[in-house]
Amino acid sequence: MLCGRWRSCRRRPEEPPVPAQVATPVALASPDGGSKRPGLRALKKMGLTEDEDVRAMLRGSRLCKIRSRTWHKERLYRLQEDGLSVWFQRRIPRAPSQHIFFVQHIEAVREGHQSEGLRRFGGAFPPARCLTIAFKGRRKNLDLAAATAEEAQRWVRGLAKLRARLDAMSQRERLDHWIHTYLHRADSDQDSKMSFKEIKSLLRMVNVDMNDMYAYRLFKECDHSNNERLEGAEIEEFLRRLLKRPELEDIFHQYSGEDRVLSTLELLEFLKDQGEDTATLAHAQKLIHTYELNETAKQHELMTLDGFMMYLLSPEGAAVDPAHTCVFQDMDQPLSHYFISSSHNTYLTDSQIGGLSSTEAYVRAFAQGCRCVELDCWEGPGGEPIIYHGHTLTSKILFRDVVQTVRDHAFTLSPYPVILSLENHCGLEQQAVMAHHLRTILGDALVTEVLDTQNPEELPSPEEEEEEEEEEEAEAAEQRRRAKQISPELSALAVYCCATRLQTLRPNPVPPQPCQVSSLSERKAKKLIREAGNSFVRHNARHLTRVYPLGLRMNSANYSPQEMWNSGCQLVALNFQTPGYEMDLNAGRFLVNGRCGYILKPAPLRQPDTTFDPECPGPPRTTLTIQVLTAQQLPKLNTEKPNSIVDPLVRVEIHGVPADCARKETNYVLNNGFNPRWGQTLQFQLRAPELVLVRFVVEDYDTTSPNDFVGQFTLPLSSLKQGYRHIHLLAKDGASLSPATLFVHIHVQRF
Repeated sequence: MLCGRWRSCRRRPEEPPVPAQVATPVALASPDGGSKRPGLRALKKMGLTEDEDVRAMLRGSRLCKIRSRTWHKERLYRLQEDGLSVWFQRRIPRAPSQHIFFVQHIEAVREGHQSEGLRRFGGAFPPARCLTIAFKGRRKNLDLAAATAEEAQRWVRGLAKLRARLDAMSQRERLDHWIHTYLHRADSDQDSKMSFKEIKSLLRMVNVDMNDMYAYRLFKECDHSNNERLEGAEIEEFLRRLLKRPELEDIFHQYSGEDRVLSTLELLEFLKDQGEDTATLAHAQKLIHTYELNETAKQHELMTLDGFMMYLLSPEGAAVDPAHTCVFQDMDQPLSHYFISSSHNTYLTDSQIGGLSSTEAYVRAFAQGCRCVELDCWEGPGGEPIIYHGHTLTSKILFRDVVQTVRDHAFTLSPYPVILSLENHCGLEQQAVMAHHLRTILGDALVTEVLDTQNPEELPSPEEEEEEEEEEEAEAAEQRRRAKQISPELSALAVYCCATRLQTLRPNPVPPQPCQVSSLSERKAKKLIREAGNSFVRHNARHLTRVYPLGLRMNSANYSPQEMWNSGCQLVALNFQTPGYEMDLNAGRFLVNGRCGYILKPAPLRQPDTTFDPECPGPPRTTLTIQVLTAQQLPKLNTEKPNSIVDPLVRVEIHGVPADCARKETNYVLNNGFNPRWGQTLQFQLRAPELVLVRFVVEDYDTTSPNDFVGQFTLPLSSLKQGYRHIHLLAKDGASLSPATLFVHIHVQRF
């Protein structure tokens, strides 16, 4: 087990967001009417037009892309003027959208030989000239070498500045950049003027199929010069009309009255109706000073419609409780009292039959908050243990390389303990080598003795410390006892998480040692849940249980983790490399509490004498009512077909105990992914609300085939705020789809 130093990493309460500086979307022309490079205005708003690193990226660099020992190809890489995307050459010409990558999809930028690819294949290039761009999701790393160390540093620094600025952008600023990019693309002759044909092209690009007569009427209403071209202020007016949010205006006017501005008292009334019972006049004043765009209104402590929209699109107006985004739970309870984010076959980047094994898979798992990773250890050549999926065609990596990766990346996101699940297939000699690597590479981070001498047989808490030293703990997992012999060197490292076989559950068994971990297949766990629900819950109140996917899942598919969490299983291991609703649930479960990978289980799952049984949870205790109102700026699914417009519908899924599981959906809206409206109400009765995850899904309706996935967002019901809220949608791989949102009204009634 590995433990990060908590004292040095304690999270502070969130700082209030910086007031946004943009009120309306930018137009194609500059104030003097002369600019034909509108992207530079986007960069100017980001405050980066004069930055030397960014200017160098705009000019472009010829960087060597490295894929193997012999595959080194020089390509031109150039930052686009939107400041949000990078264009690059391809050997084989493809569609324009496939020649770029987006800054928002970058997970990390590493200097030198800090990727598996560069460590293996970058020897011909000095580390000072190398960098790695690691992406979110399943996209492969981009390993690059620049002509000089300074050029490499310009890209490292420039990307860091762009990512930092992107993270600081408000939702309205993101929308500003988003619409600006499409304006630039739709202006086919780059004359900073928009013909009706170009306006129609813009509408299709932003996912709306508007009636020609209506679109032309809107166009002519803005064409004050009557020359069949929109420019300057005319484009601004067209965009304001296009981006109108009538549903927000109606809500605003309900509270603002005839003067069309919100006083602090009126804003406080709105907050109270939102279910924010602890809101005060001082809090309302703070919101005005944070989100109001008009300085005169701000000075008089008034909020305009623009400021109101800014607030509702901000993290404070989102569906996730902002107080839950940092570590807010009690972290001093035993490990058995927490759900712990866990990965299965962590080394794989694809299927378990012939996929690639890579240390990068561990880096990505840690970047998602994973706190339990698996190492399948086999005899390797030259006396060095290897990791791969045994008896398959998956590639092999060195055990020591994985341990080094764990050392370097385990605590980049979370300071809390990491459990190494070792599936041991090695003989005594290579087991001793494994123990040697664990001790020498991990050093003081490795837990090698009991931390609490007063209660040596009790599981520690996530916040256990040992004289300010980093700690880590190695766990022997379900296959460990298959080995005929375990070396004393390796056995000594299993201080807390000692593997044991769970045969049966009795009502009042002799309690085993709390430090023993049972490892079960999903099939065995489901059997225990069905046949001994309450006994299994009681067992898991004190002891760790790890659940893993069946070996028959050849394509590394996942099972639903919810059923295992319902019974208090802590280490519900999933294939992190396989996107789908199962990983959406995992991301939603661990979304809160600072994304630290530990979530305190509900009280009924922590009590050793609990009567809770997920199969018999009792009568309904909560009613959840969700009114699905509108969506904004949904992504196009087929960007290469201009006339392809989504027909969106919204489905709300409830994942909890079996009696609570449900899904309901709206009708679909024909040919409108830009601002579809539903106004439909979906209601759910819940028996165990403390376990519920709510998943919002948007799909493109299809009459002849399964609907296509558009976006989703999943979160715990306990962290879902009431009232009018925006749901910020995510892609399949978990990347942001900003500025795509759902606008809903949420009401939770407990009885």
